Amino acid sequence: MTRLFNDPNDFVSDMSRGFALASSRWVRAVTGGVVRSTAASEPTVSLVIGGGSGHFPAFSGLVGPGLAHGTAMGNVFASPSTKQIMSVARSCDQGRGVLFSYGNYAGDVLNFDQAQALLQAEGIEARTVVVTDDIFSASRDEIDKRRGIAGDLVVFKIAGAAAEAGLDLDEVERLARSANDRTRSIGVAFSGCTLPGADEPLFTVPEGSMAIGLGIHGEPGIDEVPLPSAIQLAELLVSRLLVEAPDSSRRVVPILNGLGTVKYEELYLLYGLIDPLLREAGYELVDPEVGEFCTSFDMAGLSLTLLWLNDELEPLWGAPCSSAAYTRGELGTAHRPTGLTAQQPQQERVITAAPTPASADSQNLGREVSAVITRIAAVLDDAAGELGRLDSVAGDGDHGIGMQRGSKAAARAAAEATDSSHGAEAVLTSAGEAWADIGGGTSGAIWGRIISTLAAGFAGDSQPDPAAISTAINSAVDEVRAFGGVEVGDKTLLDALVPFATEFSHAVSSAGPDSTSSVLARATTSAADAAARAAQSTADLVAMRGRARSHGDRSLGTPDPGAISLAMIASAIAERLAPDRPTLTSTERKATRS
Repeated sequence: MTRLFNDPNDFVSDMSRGFALASSRWVRAVTGGVVRSTAASEPTVSLVIGGGSGHFPAFSGLVGPGLAHGTAMGNVFASPSTKQIMSVARSCDQGRGVLFSYGNYAGDVLNFDQAQALLQAEGIEARTVVVTDDIFSASRDEIDKRRGIAGDLVVFKIAGAAAEAGLDLDEVERLARSANDRTRSIGVAFSGCTLPGADEPLFTVPEGSMAIGLGIHGEPGIDEVPLPSAIQLAELLVSRLLVEAPDSSRRVVPILNGLGTVKYEELYLLYGLIDPLLREAGYELVDPEVGEFCTSFDMAGLSLTLLWLNDELEPLWGAPCSSAAYTRGELGTAHRPTGLTAQQPQQERVITAAPTPASADSQNLGREVSAVITRIAAVLDDAAGELGRLDSVAGDGDHGIGMQRGSKAAARAAAEATDSSHGAEAVLTSAGEAWADIGGGTSGAIWGRIISTLAAGFAGDSQPDPAAISTAINSAVDEVRAFGGVEVGDKTLLDALVPFATEFSHAVSSAGPDSTSSVLARATTSAADAAARAAQSTADLVAMRGRARSHGDRSLGTPDPGAISLAMIASAIAERLAPDRPTLTSTERKATRS
C-alpha cells in the first residue's frame, strides 16, 4: 500500500513538486505537468505524452532529449484534463507541430482529442498516435480498441528520436504509428494495487492464482490461472506474444517490465528463461530491457513487450536519449538549459472573456445554482466509496474519487462565481470548467461538457424558462453521444441521462399554467425517478465502452457506476427543488447495494 502522503487528494501535486526539484537537469514544472528544462539547437516537432499518475517512470520520467518534450500529469490512474494538456502543449510548442501520444484509454482519448482540436483552432498543427499494445484487451479484429501498457516506452522512444532527428510532423507521426503497429505486450499480476489513502486494493487475486491480461490502472485481470512456475510463466508470455507477430521480421526488442513490487532479481530470473525461448523460436534479440518502465503503484505483476524491428525503426530505437528514468548513448552538446525554472513558467496564451454583468434576478438564481452544486458535491462525497466499489467490479475503482474531486472543485468554482456577483449561466460555466479540469478522467471530461452545455438553459436575466432548460438537457445528451462516442445500451451514464431528458421534456411539455418553480420541481422529480430506474437496469447490460469493456460479462449483475452517479446527481437536484421528496442518501444507497 502507499504509506507516504499527507492529504491523499494532494498526492500528485506533492509528488510532482518533488520530482521537478529532484530532476531539474531534465525537466521543469508547468501548470498541468512537466516539460524539458533544455532546448535543442534547432526547433523540432514537439512530442507531448501523458496519462494518469501512478505509473512512474511513465510518464514524467520519460521527458528529456531524444524522448518526450513534455508530459501532462493526471491524478492517480485518471487522465489529465484538457486544460492540463493544453498548458503543457503550449509550453512545448516550437512552431513545427505537436504530436500527442498516450495509452488508449477513454478518458485520455476524450481529453487529448479535445486539446488537439483546440490547438488546431489556435493555428498549432497537432496529431495523435495512441498506443494499443495490450493483446489481451481486444481481439486482433479490433486492434484499434486495445489499450496501451508498457508499449508506451517503445512508441515514445521512436517518436522522440524521430523528432530529435529533425523530421517533420508527418514523418514523426508515421514512424510512431509504425512502432505501435509492431509492438505487442501481455501482463500478469499476483496481487492488486492500492490508491493513496485507500484501505484495500482495487482488486485481489485468489491465493495460488495469477491474473492474466490486467490493465495498468488497477483493473482486474481478464482471466485467472493457477500460479505457474517461472519457466511456465516464461513459456506462457512468449507463446502468447509470438502468435501476434505483425510480420516475418526476426529481429525483436524484448522489454520485461515490473509493475511495482516484483523485484529486479525476480525479473532477471524470468528474463533468463525468456531469452532462450525467443532464440529457440528463431529470433535475434536486440538491446533487451529489464526493469520498471510503466508501473501500477504497488501492484505485484509484470509484463513482457516485444518490438519487431525493421530497417527504419532500428536506428531510432538505438538513438541516444536522456531523461530522469531512461538514458542510453551520448547526446553530445546539442542541448542547452532554457534558463526557465519551475518558478518561472512560460506565459500561457489563455484568453478568458469577462462574463456579462448579471441582473439581480440572475445573481439570485446563480446563488441557488451554486447551492444545488454544493448539495451534489456533498452527496457524491458521501457516495465515493460505494461508487468506487461498483467501478472496481470491472474497472479501475476510481470513479468515486474522480466524481468526488470534480464535484468539490465545481462547488468551489460556483461559490467563487456567486461571490463575484455572476449570474446563473456564468456560475454553471465556471463549475463545468472546474469539474473537467480537477475531476480528470472520462467522468471529468463528460461532466464538464454536460454542465457547460446546461448553462445555455440559464442564459438571460430573468427566471429560467423550463422549455429552455429542457432544450439544454437534450443538447447535453447530444453532446455526450458525440463527445463520448456512446449510445444507449453501451452501459454508460447515457443509459440514465436519456431517460432523465425524455421524462423531463415530457413533464415540461404537459405542464399546466403553474409557476416556473412548480413545473421545474415536478419535472425534475419525475425525471430523477426515471434516471434512478434506468441506472439500476444497467445491471443487465454488458459494458461496451470504457475500461470495463475488456472484461466482458464481469460487469453483468452490477449497475454502471457512471449511470448510478448521474442518478444520484439528479436525485440531489430534485431534493433541492422538491424538499418533500425522500432523501437521496437513504434511497440511492439502498439501490446501489441491491
